[in-house]
Amino acid sequence: MYTFFVKGGPVMWPLLLCSIVSVAITLERLLFWLHHHRRADRRLIEDILARTESGDFEGAVSVGAGSADVAARVLHSGLAQRAHGLSESMEVAAEQEISRMKRGLGILDTIVTLAPLLGILGTVLGIIASFDLLGQGGIDDPRAVTGGIAQALITTATGLSVAIVTLIPYNYLVHAVERVTTELESAATRLEVAYRKGLEKRDASA
Repeated sequence: MYTFFVKGGPVMWPLLLCSIVSVAITLERLLFWLHHHRRADRRLIEDILARTESGDFEGAVSVGAGSADVAARVLHSGLAQRAHGLSESMEVAAEQEISRMKRGLGILDTIVTLAPLLGILGTVLGIIASFDLLGQGGIDDPRAVTGGIAQALITTATGLSVAIVTLIPYNYLVHAVERVTTELESAATRLEVAYRKGLEKRDASA
């Protein structure tokens, strides 16, 4: 493996760095989503919505306080700041949660694009070196050229491998963010409807 790495030339070092960063971010994000699924509490969401619809806004705020569920935190933020704008407060809270979910995705996206380009760069540099040897030694020994080109192609193969291995978890993580974003939008819409019903019940009882 070390011989293979050395044959690739100096471009293999940034490719190694890309692979290390990719693995580190992927593992951290997978752990993040594992904790996210464990903290999900659908019954709490339904409890908040039911209390809100019945007009018990203070009760809904109290049960949602300190929750580890993402949607519950967004709903709690909206209800707690309802005097300043229910929808606006939930929108701000949702943006903060989504920003946390997207952490590291920009770097993975960059690696997916950068790694193949680094691989091609290494190949081009290797081919230039091979043709330089050809110009110095003539065409009597073609192995000097073919051997150099074969070594240069190592960087292309490595760059593509890094990009492919990074692309799979990247697409999964992007899909996970999109799915939770849809769930937050649905929960926020349901809360707005429940809040209007709760206001009507309060007005009717008053």
